[in-house]
Amino acid sequence: MASNENEPLLSPSFSQTDSNKTYLGSENGRLQQPSRSIEEDILPETSTLGRTISWSSAYILVISRVIGSGIFATPGVIVKAVGSVGLSLSLWVLGAVIAACGLAVALEYGCMLPRSGGEKVYLEFTYRKPRYLASTLMAVQAVLLGFTASNCIVFAQYTLYAFDIEATDLVRKSLAVGLLTVITIVHGCFRRTGIAIQNFLGWIKVGLVVFMVFSGLFVVVFKPAGLDGRRSHFPTGADVWRDTEWSWGTISTALFKVFYSYAGLNNVSNVLNEVRNPVRTLKSVSITALITACILYSLVNVAYFIVIPLDEIKESKELIAALFFEKVFGPTVGKVVLPLAVALSGAGNVMVVTFALARLNQEIARQGFLPWPELLASSKPFNAPLGGLIVHYIPSLLVIALPPSGEVYSFILEVEGYPGQIFALATSAGLLWLRSSRPDLRRPFRAWKYAIVLRIVLCIALLAAPFFPPEHKRNTGIWYATYAVVGIGV
Repeated sequence: MASNENEPLLSPSFSQTDSNKTYLGSENGRLQQPSRSIEEDILPETSTLGRTISWSSAYILVISRVIGSGIFATPGVIVKAVGSVGLSLSLWVLGAVIAACGLAVALEYGCMLPRSGGEKVYLEFTYRKPRYLASTLMAVQAVLLGFTASNCIVFAQYTLYAFDIEATDLVRKSLAVGLLTVITIVHGCFRRTGIAIQNFLGWIKVGLVVFMVFSGLFVVVFKPAGLDGRRSHFPTGADVWRDTEWSWGTISTALFKVFYSYAGLNNVSNVLNEVRNPVRTLKSVSITALITACILYSLVNVAYFIVIPLDEIKESKELIAALFFEKVFGPTVGKVVLPLAVALSGAGNVMVVTFALARLNQEIARQGFLPWPELLASSKPFNAPLGGLIVHYIPSLLVIALPPSGEVYSFILEVEGYPGQIFALATSAGLLWLRSSRPDLRRPFRAWKYAIVLRIVLCIALLAAPFFPPEHKRNTGIWYATYAVVGIGV
């Protein structure tokens, strides 16, 4: 595979007479050869920072992005929304299937167009007319919605919980902004140190999730039976589906939160110019991370339901992991040490997201879609994308500081997730178009066609879902489709 990665993306056998198809962007129905300048832009290029990311660093870059605050914060919110354990677990499994479909699309694109930029590169290559439309939309989405506010908030909540400090708005937001600021400085001024720290935190995060799984197993095996003879709180029989909320609007918002927990499986594609053996690494790292996350998420959710009564889970909001640790290990270790580990996990996620999005912003600046491109695209003076980090820092700071804290976490996840489905629909449909219009492109990975179609159907369903009112009104003071309107508006 390594030798093939240096071959051109266009097959040597392709010629103008070999195809009578009309390419995307053709005019008057006549065949147009793709612009060589565009092909050269998409070919692998030498990174200004060098190919320094190994397989293990790439794996940590992905798994640390995937295992963020989601599995520690969203299960309680999801159960409260959908009502039952059965539907909650089903949505986590469905989320894994949908994530696999999305990953297949991303892998076909990423192996076909192996350079940094991710979805930005894929959409630019596929949708060339109107000129700069795809680039502009991705630039707006990356700058305005490419923030890491949610994990900063979870870091603040778990840190304050561990030290038993009252979580006022000012204290919570100050701590979140402080984390964001420190990480921006580290990645902007000490690039190698930042990579080493995020690798270390990534392994801590994986170890913490595995530890939670075995903790749940320990409770089942060794915990004395209660007065009713049961060792766990996991419901049985018909109780698994009791109080289920079957509204599609409610299910869709819960799915957005599940998607958030699987987000980042293609994170390495944003920095592919810095990865050794990019095509081979992209395929193996992404698939390994998906399998790891799917197994761990399923087992951790089961552990939550074993240890914590369902009513307490529904009231736990984003602190379900803290409640889990307190139930298993008591008020000292369970309420202080392990919640701090969850806070560090959230910090690790902020580090890898910031690392990747800063490079995406640098790519956007290099193409002139941001003001002062020479400044923001530069890697000076510390051989790090300091300009891209600043572009990422500003919207993240505003999202943390401006909204009220009460429902900010769930609202951020929904606002992030909705526009993502629009781009997911565009990339999936575009991949089918490229298969018919550009059969000449070399594809080291080929997604299953039914997976692409399934993803398209689900994207359409999820985009329509917010406008189906839930059966029970939300007590948040926010209209149930607000996140969709905000996402479309951005």
